[in-house]
Amino acid sequence: MGEVLKLSEAQALRDTLREAGQTLVFTNGHFDLLHIGHLDYLEKASRLGDALYVGMNGDASTRRLKGPGRPLVPDAERARLLAALAPVAAVIIFEEDTADSLLRALQPDIYVKGGDYADKPLPERPTVEAYGGRVELIEYLRDHSTTQLINRTRKLE
Repeated sequence: MGEVLKLSEAQALRDTLREAGQTLVFTNGHFDLLHIGHLDYLEKASRLGDALYVGMNGDASTRRLKGPGRPLVPDAERARLLAALAPVAAVIIFEEDTADSLLRALQPDIYVKGGDYADKPLPERPTVEAYGGRVELIEYLRDHSTTQLINRTRKLE
């Protein structure tokens, strides 16, 4: 089971991984309303290395990026749920619109995002490439998004 960490704690654990010659994988997102698509994605990401850290957008960041009414689940609860998933070693909450500052601080070996970024710019790519990291895109499960789940739930009303 993973932990919810402050950035300084995540950096210390990152140093321990590096000293042991282990590979750190990192991804980020909102993870509002966890579903099987999230789990599938995190399982695939974790198989790329020895430890998976997840940067999770905090409440203010999620509101800015996803709009009014989001997140549905507060950041402390989302982080705790994510950390309880077997593939996740650590969760770090952040309030910026991109994960650039986390990536610069942690310098993971592999940065993972969903396959939907194959056809659009990935804002963090220059940061990862600047320190010598690798970007991997993982295909999402079709028809398993938080937005779709929210829309199906609204139709029940």
